[in-house]
Amino acid sequence: MINLNGTERENIKIGKKVKVVQKQDQRTGKLTEGIVQRILTKSKSHHHGIKVMLEDGTVGRVKKIIG
Repeated sequence: MINLNGTERENIKIGKKVKVVQKQDQRTGKLTEGIVQRILTKSKSHHHGIKVMLEDGTVGRVKKIIG
């Protein structure tokens, strides 16, 4: 199985279930789960994770791809 991490844009698709860290939770590392609605990062990769907007409007950087 390939380990998909959230630092590569090609691994993240709209409709996928992911866990993101929001800006205010970066210190604690608290993760929020949701479905990707929009991919906000334009570059191919980002070392802190690709920034996305979830269906509920939450914005954060992808730490784990679930589905």
